[in-house]
Amino acid sequence: MQIKTGIDIIEIDRIKQAIEKFDQTFLQTIFTQKEIQYCESHKMQKYQHYAARFAGKEAIFKALSSYYTECKWKEFEILNDEKGRPFINLKNNNIKISSIDISISHCQNYAVANVTALID
Repeated sequence: MQIKTGIDIIEIDRIKQAIEKFDQTFLQTIFTQKEIQYCESHKMQKYQHYAARFAGKEAIFKALSSYYTECKWKEFEILNDEKGRPFINLKNNNIKISSIDISISHCQNYAVANVTALID
């Protein structure tokens, strides 16, 4: 077994600018429909939620980069359970992952995510 970790931090304004410049092209390239619905439901704080999920996807890729040759953004979906806790839905996963966990946080200017995975 191996423990893999990944972390990422991003300025929320960078994600906001990308969304404002490229709109649906950016959103549809990076995020799944469920992620978009979740972020859009937070009206005034939607950019913080988009940035947190972007950082989460980067952190996932960093943790699992030795198993992927390229980052396919929509293969990593970050959702929330009924208590609001984020979790990762890995689509088309060919890696034997025993456990994977994510922690995300954001404030006015930054979003950060940390991922820990246990690989068989």
